[in-house]
Amino acid sequence: MQKSSTRVLGLLGGMSWESSAQLYALINREVAARQGGLHSARLLLWSVDFDEIATLQREDRWDEAGRLLGEAAAGLRRAGAGALMLATNTMHRVAPAIEAGGELPLLHLVDLTAAALKRQGIRRAALMGTRYTMAPGFYTERMQAQGIELLSPQGEDAEEVHRIIFEELCRGEVRDRSRQTLLCQAAQLATQGAQALILGCTELGLLLDDAVQQDCPLPFFDSTRLQAQAAADWLLAP
Repeated sequence: MQKSSTRVLGLLGGMSWESSAQLYALINREVAARQGGLHSARLLLWSVDFDEIATLQREDRWDEAGRLLGEAAAGLRRAGAGALMLATNTMHRVAPAIEAGGELPLLHLVDLTAAALKRQGIRRAALMGTRYTMAPGFYTERMQAQGIELLSPQGEDAEEVHRIIFEELCRGEVRDRSRQTLLCQAAQLATQGAQALILGCTELGLLLDDAVQQDCPLPFFDSTRLQAQAAADWLLAP
């Protein structure tokens, strides 16, 4: 049995709570697997009311969302967190405001995903997420800076991915019809040269899990699992 770490990681979650609950479990399982015994992760969770955040997203009030999450990050720092993890892809759009408000380092999900892709030699990947994540901007630009080109569903296909996330997965509804829709879209993106599929929304792993990997021509890079691994790395670092 290894010595327990005294590091504490702050999680900004609730966006949605369905995926935050999964991330919490995955981090604890990862720490337990590495340390054995009854070890678990030292975590502080600040869970927001997602309806408030979703309203700010729809109304393009990103500065307000950044201030709100920055204040939450400051609360986690005061409570004893030594670093932050944002349990959502989309809200990395306001990552600078969160880091500034919290005055703590952020384990940035896009960087974690880029590193995982580069380890596998992947330079062109398909990205699925909310319309905010798939649109040109914070995610695509940060990936491009790492030398990785992204493809995404377009038009009605993109809107269907967004709908599945907000109207189904964020409400805990996992439907096989929607799973097949996303697998078909992934197959189309593979024909365009994508080498992997980034599950760029923390909820997508609820639908596209290991059990259906064999039905997809692209390997999954699940952002939630990557976050769990990175959280354990940070928590257990000497």
